[in-house]
Amino acid sequence: MSRLVRVFIIAALAWTGYWFIAGYGLRSAISGWFEQRQQQGWQAEFSEIGTSGYPTRHITRLDNPVLADPVNGTAWRADWIHLDSPAIWPGRQTLRFADTPQRLSYFDRTAILTAQGLQAELHLQPGVALVLERMALTSAPWSITQDGDLVAAAQNLNLIMARAETPETYDILIEANSFTPGEGLRSLMQTESSLPQAFDALKLDMTVVFDKPWDRTALEERRPQPVTIDLALAEAQWGELHLFATGELDVDEQGVPTGEIALKAENWQDMVAMANAAGVLPDQATDPVNRVLNLLAGLGGNPNALDVQLNFRDGFVALGPIPLGPAPRLILH
Repeated sequence: MSRLVRVFIIAALAWTGYWFIAGYGLRSAISGWFEQRQQQGWQAEFSEIGTSGYPTRHITRLDNPVLADPVNGTAWRADWIHLDSPAIWPGRQTLRFADTPQRLSYFDRTAILTAQGLQAELHLQPGVALVLERMALTSAPWSITQDGDLVAAAQNLNLIMARAETPETYDILIEANSFTPGEGLRSLMQTESSLPQAFDALKLDMTVVFDKPWDRTALEERRPQPVTIDLALAEAQWGELHLFATGELDVDEQGVPTGEIALKAENWQDMVAMANAAGVLPDQATDPVNRVLNLLAGLGGNPNALDVQLNFRDGFVALGPIPLGPAPRLILH
């Protein structure tokens, strides 16, 4: 029995030593990263750093972190942030943000983000390549305000990218329940006052095949580029406005998509007006688009419901028979 106790004590001491050494390594890596940003001209600082979570986890807390990039004018400030990982493998990081207001700035414009349970996850596969298994940003109720006015809010947020059957394939989900645009967004789209405050549904669900896995080379060399996009569902429902989209696109090395996206729209006339008000649809194209879509909707038997297809061919995109112009280049920088 005494021998077993000695083995246990030695193992506990060895683990304790590892825990403290690994915790010191994590703190040093974080401090070094902030110092590197400072050398690049950033404002990058925090008031205090500490580690807890013994014996099973490393929870590193940074108080009053500030990051500001003078080149693109972006800045972020919070009361604290936690970096949480299993003690045995730091490649499964969870970043937990303060529930208190965070400041997001772009040059002289500052927005206030308030979110409950906001956290980011980064799960890497053990190994030299550090292949991405899962990346996510999730939150309970959140809101963004600017100068005291609401910009946007929702009851939750899910941005999830998870590896599927092959290292190059990822399932991507984006959704926000009860998404509420502020008056600024409503004015930009010139929406009717009869529309409800919040969306009934706002969701994007797709599977993307990239030309290489997301691993450490995505930062050291170049970003993986999409090769195939399988859009299972894109849905937006806002009162009487309802839009569905599904389809598949192939993307070449120049980022040019080829394929079809099926669209179903209810009360599409208001959507065309909103697209024009937002600058997506030029003024000169509005009347021709309305005439052709009226004809297509009439063929379906319901003038307020529209079933059409976005066709991507030879670098151009068309809505049914209506040419819309050059297709967007799908390139990740």
